[in-house]
Amino acid sequence: MLQVCPNGSRTKDVPVTPEEVAAEVRAATDVGAEDAHLHPKDDAGTDTLDAFHVAETVTAVRATTPSIHVGITTGAWTAPDPGERAALIRSWTVLPDHASVNFHESGAELVAEALFERGVAIEAGLFSGTEAVERFLHWPHAHHVLRILAEVTDTDPVTAPGTAKALLHDIGTRHDRPILLHGEDGGAWPVLRLAVRHNLDVRIGLEDTLTLPDGSPACDNAALIQTARALLAP
Repeated sequence: MLQVCPNGSRTKDVPVTPEEVAAEVRAATDVGAEDAHLHPKDDAGTDTLDAFHVAETVTAVRATTPSIHVGITTGAWTAPDPGERAALIRSWTVLPDHASVNFHESGAELVAEALFERGVAIEAGLFSGTEAVERFLHWPHAHHVLRILAEVTDTDPVTAPGTAKALLHDIGTRHDRPILLHGEDGGAWPVLRLAVRHNLDVRIGLEDTLTLPDGSPACDNAALIQTARALLAP
């Protein structure tokens, strides 16, 4: 599975408005994206879980690309208090298909429970260099998530693959959920190649990197997805 992550928490050189995000997801889908991970933004361009802005973004993407599964972040930077994040999730009027929960963050279980209550599938975000793996694997509902989002925060292109292998080793075989492995910035493409070799789900987009494998700037998300799709080709 190839997921597009069109904006992330970046505020420059990425799509921000619902219309911009929808257009980028549509273009990425046209060249091979099968799923989308979005960061809805408020009027100031900041990540938010506010019901109005979530509904705007999810609805816009579904209107242009009804075939794609739409996911959003629930990262702690959207609202530091996990109780507030859970309350915001319960206030959503338009539900995404899935949402990511970062298990190294305080109150991750509370946020995940709120998503379960709303019937929203969960991507379990397990960051390298954190206690997320053990915390997630000891969570009673670990086997009920949609997938594991194995996130390599090492941005060094030389060492990132080794960090990714260590993260995969820590996860091991103690689960039955698909794994989406991805890196960021300098580590994005080396980790993606590793994920392809291991036959894992992958993602790419301007959230993860602003450049193509040769270091040249990516003009848009579609260019990144098209490059990744070529790497996935048998």
